[in-house]
Amino acid sequence: MISFDIVLLWLDLIGVFFFAVSGSLLAARKQFDFVGSILLASIAALGGGVIRDIVINAGPPIAFTNPAYLAPPLLAALLVYYLFSSVQRFTSLLTLFDAGGLALFCITGTLKAIGAGMNPVAAILLGVTTAVGGGLLRDITANEIPTLFNNRDIYALPAFAGAGLTTLLWNLGLFNGVTACVIAGVVFAFRVTAWRRSWYVPLAVRGWHRAATGGGAISGPRD
Repeated sequence: MISFDIVLLWLDLIGVFFFAVSGSLLAARKQFDFVGSILLASIAALGGGVIRDIVINAGPPIAFTNPAYLAPPLLAALLVYYLFSSVQRFTSLLTLFDAGGLALFCITGTLKAIGAGMNPVAAILLGVTTAVGGGLLRDITANEIPTLFNNRDIYALPAFAGAGLTTLLWNLGLFNGVTACVIAGVVFAFRVTAWRRSWYVPLAVRGWHRAATGGGAISGPRD
C-alpha cells in the first residue's frame, strides 16, 4: 500500500514540473539564456513551496532538503530548449502548464497546512499562497505584469476553489486519490475556461469600467 506521504510527494513534484515548464517558456519568450531559463523555472516551481514551508515553520524548505525537487526545473529547461522552436507559436502552453501547477499546488499546499495543525481558514489561505506564489515571483522576475493582478483574467479564484474543496473533503473524511484528481480537474478546467472566455471579477472601484481596447486600460466612472 502506497503511503499518503509518497502520494503527496509525487503530486508536489508533478506540480513543480508544470510550474517549471511555465517558467522556462516565459524565459524563452523573453529571450533569456539557458541558465536564466533554469533559474526562472526554479523560481516559478519552488517559490510557492518555499513560502509555504516558511509560514508553517517546517524548518528548511523542502526544496533545499530534498534533491528530487531540483530535477523538475532542469528537466523543464531542457525540454523547452529542445522543443520550443517547434511550439513557440502556441502561447497557450504557458497558461496550460501554469494551470496544471496551480491545480496541484492548491491541493498539496492545503494538505501540508492541515498536517501542520492549521485551522481550515488558514489552511485554505496557505493553499492559495502556495499555488499563486511561484507564478507571482516568476512574473515579477521576468518583468511581466503578474497574472495574479491581471484585471482581464481570473487566477486566484480557481486556487481558492481547490483549496476550499480540499479542506472541506478532508474534514468530512472524503478526501482520497480519486477526489484529489477531481479537485485538480475542476481547478484546471476553471482556470483554463476563465482564460479562454476572458472571465473577470469586478474592479476594485464600483462604477469603473474596462475600456473595450487598449490592453486592459481602465477608465473612470461614466457620467
